[in-house]
Amino acid sequence: MVARGGVGEAGVTATATGTELRDLAAQFRAVRALLAEVTDRDLDLPTPAAGWAVRDQIAHLADTEEVAADTVLGGPRAFAEAVRPYRNADDFTAAGVARAAGRDRDSLLAWLVRGQDATLAALESVGPDARVPWALGLSARDFARARLMESWAHAWDLERALGLPERMAPQSRHVASLGYDTLPFALRRARVKAPPGRSLRLELDAGPLGRWVFGPADATDRVTGPAEAWLKTATRRDLPAAPRRLAARGPLAELAVAHAKAFL
Repeated sequence: MVARGGVGEAGVTATATGTELRDLAAQFRAVRALLAEVTDRDLDLPTPAAGWAVRDQIAHLADTEEVAADTVLGGPRAFAEAVRPYRNADDFTAAGVARAAGRDRDSLLAWLVRGQDATLAALESVGPDARVPWALGLSARDFARARLMESWAHAWDLERALGLPERMAPQSRHVASLGYDTLPFALRRARVKAPPGRSLRLELDAGPLGRWVFGPADATDRVTGPAEAWLKTATRRDLPAAPRRLAARGPLAELAVAHAKAFL
């Protein structure tokens, strides 16, 4: 069981994926902190994800961390095996969420902590360039960023449901960078062709965390604006408000703001 006052600690040493792994641990700690005062009654609060309550968000995070850890280590619930019984990704996700049924607050949070700790331990045991067979395959370093992005996005949903203020943290920079790095894939998924000869630079204001810049200084196109607006845009949160807070200069920049999607 998990004590009411907290939901455990997440910590790693500086090995394997280095900064990414340390920052993933920091993100997991942030999620545990925001859930520390959740009550059983809060579990039924609706979140911005249509049809999902707080309990569903927690179950999704816990279930996917179990799959993440086994995917890194080749365990029985590795991604390729875990999704095999389902018709599509939505059915797989729904099955994970359904595992929340009958669980109280302490059981859900204990499950989440176990999953997070398992992911950290798995990533800590491999090198940063080890291949993780999730979807099309990622390096362990990029997989740590992907798990951080997933945790950040659902934490945002939970904050809204619980009426908590939005918080920018240093580890959020990985979400911003992943949103930039995955743009070519996001455009392909949207069946949109990038205009030839164009390049993109992000110049984001992260407030007290400074200025976050991605892309070449001589890029033809620019996206500028608040970092948190880009984070939400890339994780498809707070739409359509978040993209409207970004200034897109150039055709590739406009496509980036319209179609950025840092997850499958």
